[in-house]
This record gives sequence, structure tokens and C-alpha cells, in this order.
Amino acid sequence: MAQVSKVIIVTGGASGIGFAFTEHLARLGHRLVIADVRGADEAAARLSAQGLAAVGVAVDVSSEQDAAAMVEAACAQYGGLDALVNNAAVFANLSLKPFDQIPKDEWMTVMQINAMGPFLCAKAAVPALRRQGGGRIINIASTTAIKGTPHMLHYVASKGAVIAFTRALARELGNDNITVNAIAPGFTLSDGVLQNDLHNKIGDTARKGARSIQRDQVPGDLVGALAFLISDGAGFITGQTLAVDGGSVFL
Repeated sequence: MAQVSKVIIVTGGASGIGFAFTEHLARLGHRLVIADVRGADEAAARLSAQGLAAVGVAVDVSSEQDAAAMVEAACAQYGGLDALVNNAAVFANLSLKPFDQIPKDEWMTVMQINAMGPFLCAKAAVPALRRQGGGRIINIASTTAIKGTPHMLHYVASKGAVIAFTRALARELGNDNITVNAIAPGFTLSDGVLQNDLHNKIGDTARKGARSIQRDQVPGDLVGALAFLISDGAGFITGQTLAVDGGSVFL
């Protein structure tokens, strides 16, 4: 069956896991809006140079105005919207520390981007998805929320919120033919992780030891799950969290 081209917004899509998502989806024939606080136009130009359909939009996902402008840009460029991928998050530049050493301002920044961001972007996107007769929302969570990983309590709590948000929103949007699911990656060697040396701070054993497939996870390990959840074949799957982590947790 031929691939149906969909209009897809990926937040945080200019680098790391987000760019792996945008590039893979564009190669499948979808039309991408890369929404990021920086580098969106450059990332879109990289895909456009390959003959792929992509535009960039500068977006702070914690801004209601930016979220609305992002959806307006997608509809203006492509005539509508079929899917939203809530990928933007604060993670790689966080340091490991006991919970009582996390400053209040740092806690709030993580919550604004990681938890409020998906809410604002979904709120902006749903009217456009309804006009299309349905669509997809995919939220990027984390297996840290399932494991209760210590020393990053603000990040873990924010991703737990994403999982709960996914379940409740799926209940609200089912009658609109909009599915809402989450992907929970394990620790992934993204650009930000490598640049901040977070993989070495966590250690080789901690990264791989609990996995059934004992190797490092890379962004390319996640793209197939996303492509499936966006596809027409996933139309009867909603409210679910899919752990893609080499078999570290079983849901």
C-alpha cells in the first residue's frame, strides 16, 4: 500500500532525536514542520537540499503564542495538520544531583518545557486536527518515569506527567478520531548527551546492564516506532506508552 503523505510537526526537531525523527519521516514522504527554539531553519534546509519537504519554525514550546504560530505556519505551508510529535524537552544539560539540591527555578524550567510544552502544543494543534477529521499526537516520554530513576527528580517527574497526560488526553480525543500515544526511550546517545558527556557520567554498566539487548541506544532506534504510531495502521491504538529501550523495562 502506498504511503499517505501527512503533515507533521516535530517539536525539538532540529537536532538529536528530534532531527532523526524529522529526517526519517520526511524520507517516508511526509511533509515536516521542524519546530525548535534554535536551528529550525537550518535543519529544514538540510532536508530540503535532499529534495524532502520540510520547513522550519522558531518555537518556544512554553509559549502559548509560539505554539499557536507553529500550527498556523503548518497550515499555511501545507494546508492542514495531521500529526503532532511532542519531542522538545530539557534533559542533556541537566546535572545529576539529589532532589534537595535541585533549585526551584531549575525545577520550574524543566516542568515548563517538558510538561507544559506538550499541553500547549496539543491545545494549539487539536483544532487543526479536528478540521482534518482526526490525526495523531505522539508524546516523547522516558523510561526513567517507569524505573523511578534517582538524581534527576524534576526530569523524571516531568516525564511521568507526560505519560499521565497521554492517557487522559486519549480519553478526551477518542471521539474526534485523534489518537494520543507516547514513546518512552531509554537512555539514548543523542547529540546533546554526547556534547555534555552525560553518557560517561552515568557509566557503561548503568546504561547497558539492565537491557535485554546490551548495547547503547541511538536515535535511529526510535524512528520506526514513531513512524508506526503516525501511520494509518495505528488507528485503533491510543492512550499507550511504548517503551523503546532494548528491553530494560516491560510494560
